[in-house]
Amino acid sequence: MKHFLSFEDYSKKDILEIIQIARKVKAEMKSGIKIPHLQGQVLGMIFEKSSTRTRVSFESGIYQLGGHGMFLSSRDIQLGRGEPIKDTARVISSMVDMIMLRTFGHEKIEQLAENSTVPVINGLTDLCHPVQVLADYITILEEGIENPVISYIGDGNNMTNSLIIFSAKMGFRIQVATPKGYEADSKIIQKALDIGADILLTNSPEEAIKGSNVVITDTWISMGMEDEKEQRLKDFDGFIIDKNLFSKSDDNSIFLHCLPAYRGYEVSEDVIDGDRSRIYKEAENRLHAQKGLMVWLDQKRKQ
Repeated sequence: MKHFLSFEDYSKKDILEIIQIARKVKAEMKSGIKIPHLQGQVLGMIFEKSSTRTRVSFESGIYQLGGHGMFLSSRDIQLGRGEPIKDTARVISSMVDMIMLRTFGHEKIEQLAENSTVPVINGLTDLCHPVQVLADYITILEEGIENPVISYIGDGNNMTNSLIIFSAKMGFRIQVATPKGYEADSKIIQKALDIGADILLTNSPEEAIKGSNVVITDTWISMGMEDEKEQRLKDFDGFIIDKNLFSKSDDNSIFLHCLPAYRGYEVSEDVIDGDRSRIYKEAENRLHAQKGLMVWLDQKRKQ
């Protein structure tokens, strides 16, 4: 059974197949062509972390593919009351065609996949956020950037981890700047190096942004970190992507952010709302990336 938990489990060929399907189904939709690739299928969507983009994109996506999305809040199902994950996995997977989980600890989605009889998709964990990176890459390709040099500046979080592994798999250069003590997961970094990553790890935003044509950041205060806000604002001083820092990237560079964004913290208003920002195209591409992923997983299951 093919699941989509992390880029670690996928080859460059796999990733490119998903992207190709995603761009195809996007082109179909934009042309007014409606093909029910997943006619009658049900996607069970389990949310232990709330979301705007993840819910709307998955629910709209499965509907546009001819299926149905079932929203399952952890507050409303037995998983939120302490039912073992293996029991939840076995029961839900006997009734739906795919499961998407958005949660905290990555070990939870691994247990879900281990006990599921249908494909499981990582909608986000604290360790990685691969569906967002698929959307980012589609956006990068649509901008005509075939060989990106990616700068990531900010917190060494799930986005950083996924971008590092993705870049290693695809053979792209990635330059990561995080404050001291906020580095990306050390095991992820080692896995990327084992793959042969072309990577720069630094505590200097100026060093990381030099020579890049894709500049990415994320919120400094993720969900569940609200009590760390004041300390984080101090520790991330100097890491805002403002007009001055952004000017040190290539002249044709684009700015990406997975949203929600906090203007004046990780990015200035003139950058995120500037003419080189592609955040709304990037957000829309979550829909198309996930549709492509679901179609690809369905094809693999039937092979």
